[in-house]
This record gives sequence, structure tokens and C-alpha cells, in this order.
Amino acid sequence: MKRTQEHRFVDHAKPSDRGLDRLNPMDRRAFLATATAVAAATTMAPSAFARNFGPDAEPVRYPEPDVVVLDKRFKYKLGNTPIQRLYKGTLWAEGPAWNGVGRYLLWSDIPNNEQLRFIEEDGHVARRFRYPSGNSNGNTFDFQGRQIACEHGNRRVVRYEYDGSQTVLADSFDGKSLNAPNDAVVRPDDGSIWFTDPGYGGLMNYEGHRANTGSVQPFQKEAIYRIDGQSGAIQKVADEPFKPNGLCFSPDYKRLYVADTGASHYAEAKNIIWGYDVDGDKLHKAQTFASMEMDGKSGFADGIRADEDGNIWSSAGWVGDGYDGVHIFAPNGERIGQIRLPEICSNVCFGGSKRNRLFMTGSQSLYAVFVETTGAHIT
Repeated sequence: MKRTQEHRFVDHAKPSDRGLDRLNPMDRRAFLATATAVAAATTMAPSAFARNFGPDAEPVRYPEPDVVVLDKRFKYKLGNTPIQRLYKGTLWAEGPAWNGVGRYLLWSDIPNNEQLRFIEEDGHVARRFRYPSGNSNGNTFDFQGRQIACEHGNRRVVRYEYDGSQTVLADSFDGKSLNAPNDAVVRPDDGSIWFTDPGYGGLMNYEGHRANTGSVQPFQKEAIYRIDGQSGAIQKVADEPFKPNGLCFSPDYKRLYVADTGASHYAEAKNIIWGYDVDGDKLHKAQTFASMEMDGKSGFADGIRADEDGNIWSSAGWVGDGYDGVHIFAPNGERIGQIRLPEICSNVCFGGSKRNRLFMTGSQSLYAVFVETTGAHIT
């Protein structure tokens, strides 16, 4: 596997001249069709997706061949554990979040408008944990144990309270509706909630409700927001990413990483993960942390999470067999490991009783593999 030994951070000037009028008219439906055609033409060899994860599959011979060590810094592969498919049947799975008290994993099936739950103690999956779910995408838990969800259908961020009611945390900014919030993370020191708003849920009825704007343009410039943990005030903290998607903090909360999937709509966008310095409620020094290009192919990072050593575990997809799955980046942005899956991976989450189990939502499935590290944060 070819690797780049030298990694350089690249500063990006704020794209103040990139307004909504420069939006590529290709909508998400056209993008999905294009991505499928490209994958079929360039990467789908006859042996692609040959691995069978079904109930009648033969046991895998250890060590797991699809957990790939690209660099000696990737010391997290266990020699006697397999990748497991825990569930199959979603239309588009997203937003895994681990609940340590209940010992369950929550995740979303956006088109089916439901949230599902994997129970650790006996391994069964309960459907319609929440239905309807507002076509929810990203989920997380705050440090009081309350679930936070980003709803595509209702274009808002909500919190589920102890009595079962919902509190709307954000549904507009600067007098205009949000596009369709995507993913959220919480800081323990001040209770603030940081979320992205790329707007995919407002582009079509399949994942939400098509915005009646007369075009595919979003209501707001795509951006990253912060909800104050005390006052509830909403502030825009960055808008350099063309379409900010998944996000996570470094273990010490001094860095914020944001996946950019803007190439789905903007010709000048690159498939990268951004890195920011965090200073209280402000973000500084927008930089390219990692590129999703590998061996001449480039797909999307979506959901991302940090481990205890500061490595970033990123979902990867829309290229094909041998690329799709999870890519692991060292703190300096170099790719050091890979987990190959037989379908697009949308999101990742550390969970399990020891937080040493990586859960991965594929397009139609939920996968998991034990690793020799733990997640940096509670979910």
C-alpha cells in the first residue's frame, strides 16, 4: 500500500466570495447516481464484495484480513477478533451513539424515519426505538445522559428529556431556518453543543423534506454552529468547509475536526477533514488535517471519532471495494490503518462496556470490531 510519508498542513483563506449562487446544480440524487456509476466503472472487480457476512458465512481465519495495518503506529489490531455484522436491513444507516448506562448503541435509519437500538447484553436489535424520528441523522448523549439528535425532517437539533419530552435546541439562525443539521458533539466543561448544518436532508423527500426554495440552494450558508450550554444562544463558529458533515474533538478538546463532503455539490471542494484550534467558543486556524485520497482514488469522510491517543477514525465511502470502510489517521494526519467493509461506511462510534468496540454504520448494515484502544469521549 502506497503511503505519503510527509504531511503538510495547508492554511485556507476564508472563502468569502463563495456564496450560495455558486452552488453546483447537481443535486444529491444526481450525485448518488454519478458516484454509483463511477464506482461500477473503476473499482468493482468481479471479486468485489465477495466476503459473506451472513449467518451462514464461514468463520474468518485470524488475524482479521480486513483490518489493515498501513503503518507501525497502527497498534490497535487484535489478532483474534473478527469484524461482525450485527444487523442488516436499513436503507441508510447513520448516527451511532453509545449509551454507557443502558449498555446499548443507538443509531438512525434516515429514510425509514426511525432510530434503532443494539442491546449489548444479548446482542439483539430493537427497531423503532424512536418512530417517527424526524428523519434524524446524527445522535449523541450529553454528560447528563440525555440524547441529542439532529433531525433532517424538522431541520432542527433536539434533546430528549428525562420525562420523555423534547426540547428544541436549534431550528434557526439569523432569522432563517437551518438547512438540515447533521452531526453534533458536546463539551463537558461548559455543556456546549457543536453541530454541523450541510443541508442534505432538505434536498429531497427521501431523507427529509425537499426545501421549497425554488432551487437546491440551502436556506443558510453551510456552517458549523455552537449552542451555549447555559443560555442556549446559537452562534456560527466557522463556514470554511463547503459542506461540514461529521465532527469530533481531540481528546483534550483543544482541536475540532470536521469532515467536508462538499464535493457532492461544489466543483472546487476537496475530500478532506478540516482541523481547527479551539479557543473557548471560537475556532481558529482552519487547516487541512487529512486528505481522503488513497492510491489515486478519493472518497468521502463522513462520521469521525477520536481515540485516546488522538488518532482520528473516519468513515470512508463512495469509491468501492478496498477503499470503503474506515480510515485511521495519526494525530499528524497520516493514514496509518484501514478497516475494509463490503459497503459504504457512513459513521463510526466507540462503545461497549470498555469503549474498545468500534461500531460502524454501513449503508444497509451495522458492523462492529474490537480494537486495542478506547474512544476519547463518552460517545
